[in-house]
Amino acid sequence: QVQLVESGGGLVQPGGSLRLSCAASGSVFSIYAMGWYRQAPGKERELVASITNGGSIIYSDSVKGRFTISRDNAKNTVYLQMNSLKPEDTAVYYCAAAPWGKPFSSWGQGTQVTVSS
Repeated sequence: QVQLVESGGGLVQPGGSLRLSCAASGSVFSIYAMGWYRQAPGKERELVASITNGGSIIYSDSVKGRFTISRDNAKNTVYLQMNSLKPEDTAVYYCAAAPWGKPFSSWGQGTQVTVSS
């Protein structure tokens, strides 16, 4: 099993920045992809960004050019640098991990990001 622990959420003004971190432990050798999802009140959980252990990256259209995902394989940690934050980015952000050829199946507890003046 893989355990994921997020950190770095909080309250920020529109236009500001935050960096989320997610540390993986347990069966980390089984991880192929790591990603960030988010869920706003009343909405479905959506993929924000993902990165494979080979460095292939996917971003949702809503965050392209503003968010950057990165991964430190030596530390089993994935980061999400969020710049130019907008109120519509407000959500609970979840870290996720997936083994090769399978969907995301390990989840962190979530961290709240609130963008408000």
